[in-house]
Amino acid sequence: MCRGDVPFQQCGQCVLNATHKLSSDTECSFSKQAVIWYDECMVRYSNHSIFSIVDTIPSVDLQNTANISNQASFMRLLFDTINQTADKAATGAKKYATNQTNISGFQSLYCLVQCTQDLSPQYCRTCLSNAIGLLPWCCEGKQRGRILNPSCNVRYELYPFYRTDTSASPPSPAPSASVPQAPTPTSSSNSGGSSGISSGTIVAIVVPIAVAVLLLIVGIWILSKRAAKKRNSAQDPKSGTDIITVESLRYDFSTIEAATNKFSDANKLGQGGFGEVYKGLLPSGQVVAVKRLSKSSGQGGQEFKNEVEVVAKLQHRNLVRLLGFCLEGEEKILVYEFVVNKSLDYILFDLDKKISLDWTTRYKIVKGIGRGIQYLHEDSTLKIIHRDLKASNVLLDGNMIPKISDFGMARIFGADQTQANTNRIVGTYGYMSPEYAMQGEYSTKSDVYSFGVLILEIISGKKNSTFYETNVAEDLLSYAWKFWKDEAPLELMDHSLRESYTPNEVIRCIHIGLLCVQEDPADRPTMASILLMLDSYSVTIPVPNKPAFFINSRTESNIPMWPQIDQSIAESTKNSVNEMPVSEGDPQYR
Repeated sequence: MCRGDVPFQQCGQCVLNATHKLSSDTECSFSKQAVIWYDECMVRYSNHSIFSIVDTIPSVDLQNTANISNQASFMRLLFDTINQTADKAATGAKKYATNQTNISGFQSLYCLVQCTQDLSPQYCRTCLSNAIGLLPWCCEGKQRGRILNPSCNVRYELYPFYRTDTSASPPSPAPSASVPQAPTPTSSSNSGGSSGISSGTIVAIVVPIAVAVLLLIVGIWILSKRAAKKRNSAQDPKSGTDIITVESLRYDFSTIEAATNKFSDANKLGQGGFGEVYKGLLPSGQVVAVKRLSKSSGQGGQEFKNEVEVVAKLQHRNLVRLLGFCLEGEEKILVYEFVVNKSLDYILFDLDKKISLDWTTRYKIVKGIGRGIQYLHEDSTLKIIHRDLKASNVLLDGNMIPKISDFGMARIFGADQTQANTNRIVGTYGYMSPEYAMQGEYSTKSDVYSFGVLILEIISGKKNSTFYETNVAEDLLSYAWKFWKDEAPLELMDHSLRESYTPNEVIRCIHIGLLCVQEDPADRPTMASILLMLDSYSVTIPVPNKPAFFINSRTESNIPMWPQIDQSIAESTKNSVNEMPVSEGDPQYR
């Protein structure tokens, strides 16, 4: 694929250079799939179909170190402009568009976006949205930025780097990788008309060429044997490290140890179900969150492998970004982007901190979580069920943008798969759908149920688990249903929101939350329809029925032990429910 403004001849030369580079590169020449980007073109091959499919992995970001003076206003202008450009490209025949806008009287912003032409308008816009969502991570306040994905790319500069008139002479290209070209062979003849080449000369030419060809064949054979040996070693089950698809993300343990000051208590951010989380500083100056899985618990091996392979393929503004991993001996470590405001439950359930969550912020958080889950269910190249969506697994960045985290329990579905079963239940009691908790059946509707509980928690400012063994209600769902049935839904709202809120939005969110926690999965909406309900007041919302309840005033002694569920789940109903993940042995993820 060539950039939309590149002339035919220059396009052909760029593709030729890129093809030479791929075929001559030691690593790429033995790979089943590869992609290479130049300023003017992209070349990609694969051993599976890549047409009409959105593929955002691998993703490469480029930037410079120079900052914009007024970063906030610049980023607003950038997103407005580049999103307009993306809309134009998605609906255009070439799936290519550029745009220019004034930053000031002396400076302009130039944007370019492009998708592969085989994508539908919807898929093109989805791919561009994912790429644009990565700009804050790589290029916040920078004078230039570029995101390269296999299916699309976006770029902005403060100078005109594309042609506005394709008939004009091309601008000087930016530096890019190039391949030396062989000189064009020439022939000569003497005045006598004979060839002028003696037999000795022919031998002198032919013998070195034959030797060179022989050496080349031997070299290729040796390299292929080494590559095969490396692949077999990486896939050896005894090694316990078959994460060969994301090797570029691997960190040495010494690097992680230095980044966290040897996992000092001063750098400790908290402790989850599978280990401790530390703040780290990489040699590049990047601040990261380091999740060190517990060695003594015996848990986390499968979840670790799952999380690395799944999260490395995910790129979305509302998903926490996996930066790398470390796997040495018994050490299993995940390296994530650092999110400054910690988790949603850290703020939402604290009497003092929750004041910072006004209604506008909470409404934005609800929609952001919804977009992240919709991406997992419908828009990513993999169809993923999170299975442990809860307040402590939603992180908030400096702008209170939510980012879903902790994919250790996630499962990948096939394109046409709608449901799966398991013999062991994982997740957190109170967020589990009834069909999952009692029968081991999970689907996208399981995540919808958890999302409904989360909506009601965000609106009420109350944990679902706080109602256990109280006279107020059996759980948060029955508490919300009581007010809804009495036609007083605003009574559910957190008292800290009483000063400033939008009644219609609050009621609409409660309505959607109750629909999400319906007992029958078929009565729950999809994430796509949920986002449509949140964004449009013209959409008619179905009337909810009584939601699914679990506890029903049971005491701990007569809580039913569901098939193959750990005792720790039953015990957690009166303890710290939000911190109770359970490891799973099977089924193997797809």
